[in-house]
Amino acid sequence: MERRYVIAAGVAFMTFLCSGVAYAGTAVATIKIGVLTDMSSLYADNAGEGSVLATRVAAEDFAALHKDGPKIEILSGDHLNKPDVGAATARRWLDVDKVNAIVDVPNSGVALAVNEVLRGTHAAFIASSAAASDLTGKFCSPNTVQWTYDTFALGAGTAKVLLKQGYDTWFFLASDYALGHALARDTGSSVTAEGGKVLGEIRHPINTADFSSFLLEAQASNAKVIALPDAGAGRTEVDQGSLRERA
Repeated sequence: MERRYVIAAGVAFMTFLCSGVAYAGTAVATIKIGVLTDMSSLYADNAGEGSVLATRVAAEDFAALHKDGPKIEILSGDHLNKPDVGAATARRWLDVDKVNAIVDVPNSGVALAVNEVLRGTHAAFIASSAAASDLTGKFCSPNTVQWTYDTFALGAGTAKVLLKQGYDTWFFLASDYALGHALARDTGSSVTAEGGKVLGEIRHPINTADFSSFLLEAQASNAKVIALPDAGAGRTEVDQGSLRERA
């Protein structure tokens, strides 16, 4: 998504958030939004400082459109791709900084942890960079909106197109955390529902650079498609989560 669309979506969200606060009858001078992201690892290129910048620009655009509206204050933090760090940051922002919303959160494992911290509180969680469909499925919360995409949409769409082209046997090489688990599961369900077969699945640690041994095992399955439910390292969850035909 180009930055201007991210900013436009941010302005729309801030308008919604501020109107919601007003509707609740709570007079506030400042709306606080925490951008919880990955500043230093595999999602830093996709999100990181870029997400913080886009949020700040959206806040400026909102202020220009709503001169009598509340002030927008932006906080930012690095979750280090660790659910406990993300949850602790969310809890601190909620209890100490009194944030009204937490946004971004690339890494579905961290997002699921934040989802539980905010459940039943006054704050909203806008999961704009986390894809696991469990956020709005198994662990659905009234505080959470999955803003951009999810693993069901990614998996079902890709599987149906490839199956129609005759690619009916699949092998998954998935990242071993919430995103990889959910994308392999949702895609596999679509494959079998459309009459295809999943021949196997292996999982690799998050942020793996060398896939040679995993690919050898995947190739040995003779599947027509080797699917990589994976993400990061300069590619979005959509890009690397896309399913790739075996050469």
